[in-house]
Amino acid sequence: MLFDPVLKRLRSPVEKRTAHNPSSHQFAPPYRAATFQDSGAFSSMGFGARIEKGFRRNPVVYRCVRMVSEACASIPLAICENGIAVGSNAVGSNKIANILKRPNPTQSGGELLESLYAYLLLHGNAYLEVVANADDTIGGLYSLRPDRMRLIPSRTGWAQFYDYSVGGKTIRFDQSKIPTPILHFRLFHPQDDHYGLSPMEAATQAINIHNAANSWNQSLFDNAARPSGALVYRGQDGSSHLTDEQFKRLKEELETNFQGAQNAGRPLLLEGGLDWSSISLSPQDMDFIAAKHSAARDIALAFGVPPMLLGIPGDNTYANYAEANRAFWRQTILPLAERITAKLGQHICEGDTNLAMQLDDIPALSEERQRLWQKLNKAQFLTRNEKRSLVGLPPLDETREKEVSQ
Repeated sequence: MLFDPVLKRLRSPVEKRTAHNPSSHQFAPPYRAATFQDSGAFSSMGFGARIEKGFRRNPVVYRCVRMVSEACASIPLAICENGIAVGSNAVGSNKIANILKRPNPTQSGGELLESLYAYLLLHGNAYLEVVANADDTIGGLYSLRPDRMRLIPSRTGWAQFYDYSVGGKTIRFDQSKIPTPILHFRLFHPQDDHYGLSPMEAATQAINIHNAANSWNQSLFDNAARPSGALVYRGQDGSSHLTDEQFKRLKEELETNFQGAQNAGRPLLLEGGLDWSSISLSPQDMDFIAAKHSAARDIALAFGVPPMLLGIPGDNTYANYAEANRAFWRQTILPLAERITAKLGQHICEGDTNLAMQLDDIPALSEERQRLWQKLNKAQFLTRNEKRSLVGLPPLDETREKEVSQ
């Protein structure tokens, strides 16, 4: 079967995986996404259907998820102690660096983080399997699909087990093991103790409107891009009705020869009392375009992406593209990446070390960092090592500091 390699890996004796009997424990109710009272078609769908309509078929959602996940995954990470990069001098830093660079045989570190952030945005939850070596040290990380995962709480309400179902089989992960086999990331949900709320769920109504506007546009395009007019029948005997045969013939001729993009602008030959009456859309009928752009802005708002970066017209919040990009990084990317980086570092780092983002290597923030360096360079009341500490650099020894100062 397709998923047999996954099941074998999870149950491998080298990795100390034990397959518990699912029937020996009481299951918690399966996860169900929060729905709205407006009975919208999108909000009542399962996760797979929502991904189909909200991600695969909605360009705004797709672009927002790609922008956020790729930007967060592109941030360089360093092993730090007290906020200062320590490099290879930290305990076990080489091992941690190797895990971050290649967490598993099929993915790079960037690919793993990108999938983690994407699942978090689309589902509200993301899961990493922490694979243990024979000596209980961390040997690898795997990203697991959140729609296949189910949390089993203990009597006290904390996560006791995680059940991962795939290929008709279920693997149970015991959270009492060391290292913890499942690392669960989630966005805040005010009404759920265990699962997060995704931005896509918050943007449900906007996605419904945007999809409906796209369907409207496609229907107009399929009908020569607009309801261009109406055929009016005035018979010679004063009759205004066509026979069934005449009506059927006229309908077939119009559908075959005059509908669709390939027949746009084709002249129409009228006979037998037929008259053409032009019809145009009123401004009220055309208001769906403004509604579509408004829905797109709401979707971008839910994901924290400035509409200017998506090319959505009618948004002049920022003076220019560069300012909007800086706001995107400061208000959306860095807070989200900081949360994930801190939690990931707590689980894979040893001793007093942790993971930290290297902001100096982010092109979008280069101007801000340059201004900070200039500001610190002019601060005469700070020592050189104090200045280096403020920008996340390790301190120089006393001899080296005196040489640099001279």
